[in-house]
Amino acid sequence: MSIDVLMPALSPTMEEGTLAKWHVKKGDKVSSGDVIAEIETDKATMEVEAVDEGVIEDILVAEGSEGVKVNTPIARLSGEDSGSAPPAPKAEAPKAEAPKAEAAKPAAAEPAPAAKAAPAAQTSAAQAPAAQTNGERVFASPLARRIAEQKGLDLAKVVGSGPHGRIIKRDVEGATPSAKTPAAAPAAGAPAPARQVQSLAQMGIPDGTYDLVPLDGMKKTVARRMTDSFRDIPHFPLTIDLEIDGLLAARTKINAMLEKQGVKVSVNDFVLKAAAVALARVPEANASYSPEGIAMHHNADIAMAVAIDGGLITPIIRKCETKGLAQIAVEAKDLAERARTRKLKPEEFQGGTFSVSNLGMFGIKSFASIINEPQGCILSVGAGEQRPVVKNGELKVATVMTVTLTCDHRVVDGAIGARWLQAFKALIEDPITMIV
Repeated sequence: MSIDVLMPALSPTMEEGTLAKWHVKKGDKVSSGDVIAEIETDKATMEVEAVDEGVIEDILVAEGSEGVKVNTPIARLSGEDSGSAPPAPKAEAPKAEAPKAEAAKPAAAEPAPAAKAAPAAQTSAAQAPAAQTNGERVFASPLARRIAEQKGLDLAKVVGSGPHGRIIKRDVEGATPSAKTPAAAPAAGAPAPARQVQSLAQMGIPDGTYDLVPLDGMKKTVARRMTDSFRDIPHFPLTIDLEIDGLLAARTKINAMLEKQGVKVSVNDFVLKAAAVALARVPEANASYSPEGIAMHHNADIAMAVAIDGGLITPIIRKCETKGLAQIAVEAKDLAERARTRKLKPEEFQGGTFSVSNLGMFGIKSFASIINEPQGCILSVGAGEQRPVVKNGELKVATVMTVTLTCDHRVVDGAIGARWLQAFKALIEDPITMIV
């Protein structure tokens, strides 16, 4: 009996990926647990394992094919047991999860280039998401989806005026449940799509004067999520200066103690620990907004921004408030190294409660980051540098570091953000208080 091997869902929000490499070819015999392929998502590269034994009858999706939809047949296996169930790679989530992810994380559901795979690698109608128009997914902003749900609108009948036809707030505000398109949408939204489809030449940049680098999955996802976050989240920054001479002295002593263990604690490790402890002391800041209510998180799962080739990823140190500096240093180093080689598991970069982005090593004095939805805050860390300060009426020199807390005002208002920064400042300026 022939069995289709399907494109796995490596995370609840994954809808497509790149079939990076085949480890088998037509005619090869495989056993349960054998690695048969490597799949690239926008964040990581993961291996696909065979579940049943059999012989590879055919490779349906060529190596290197991009935009392969979840649950698309990618190979055909001749099973040795006619009663066995169709195999699914070990990493695959239940098929029902992919459609559910649309409601939970709309930012991940955007159009992508068509797959380069053979015609056989097409998603069946039964596997496609419910909200479609002419076989295509309906794309809408989170706010537009909430308004449409409240008004009982069918988004499939609403014409989007946002980029690439995305349905945005103004498209649904004037719509009625029976309307196919909002009355004012065409006039109000017409210029936006036109600007999106203009070529660089039309905007005054002649052809042949530049090299065009195609957007990979990661760049598309980062661009989409940051655009949605900056547009839809009412955010504001809070900036404060910290004196870190005490921290630098403590770091020197701690690293001398850990030298024999081969562990080295960085300034960023102190920042991660202090951020987690401050969240424990000001729990109102460790929260996320949802239409159902404010989620108050039980632990400080700190996501740290790591720059990698082609984009950015935020691996997470779970329950960071419960861990010592040495353990944080080891975990942070391991996560960063595996992030750069795209070897992280989905659970290692999804679901944090608070983010830290540090550009101090590049000499950046201060900056404000975009919130990583659904987190309520992100901390931007600048470089530590010697600056003049006034102490007891006298001019002194101190090592000062500027940090900016960007807050989702729906969750963390100015008072809560200020209290969190006060707690964070006390911990950074007197590191021994992190363990008290």
